Amino acid sequence: MKILLPVDGSEHSDRVTRHVIQLAKSCAEYEILLLNVQEPIDAPEVRGHMPAREIVAMQETRGGDAMASARALLDAADVAYAPEIILGPVAESIARIARERQSDAIVMGSHGAGALVSALMGSVAREVIHLAPCPVTVVK
Repeated sequence: MKILLPVDGSEHSDRVTRHVIQLAKSCAEYEILLLNVQEPIDAPEVRGHMPAREIVAMQETRGGDAMASARALLDAADVAYAPEIILGPVAESIARIARERQSDAIVMGSHGAGALVSALMGSVAREVIHLAPCPVTVVK
């Protein structure tokens, strides 16, 4: 079973990661793709003062930071995974990666980090459900 696990570093992501760990332990064969999607930074204030390669490096660092907790949980449970950070619109990117990697399932949180982000992540979860080529499990 190929599971796509998008995370954002929130407590909700940790809850989802724990759920995926239980799934993996109950499945003889599994592959977990741990994914963080960073939205592109298009702000002229940033683009005007930083070279593109520095902006990408900053976003990759943010993505790595957002994955740290999930990686620690997976490592502690001795569950194998492949981490990946990509840049792009969040919901569309999750659905695209699921399609490209032929994922059997996407398991994601219903909300993200912070009050405003939580509202946005709820809409991201709904959009992923709409766009996904495979079943989506949304963990509350």
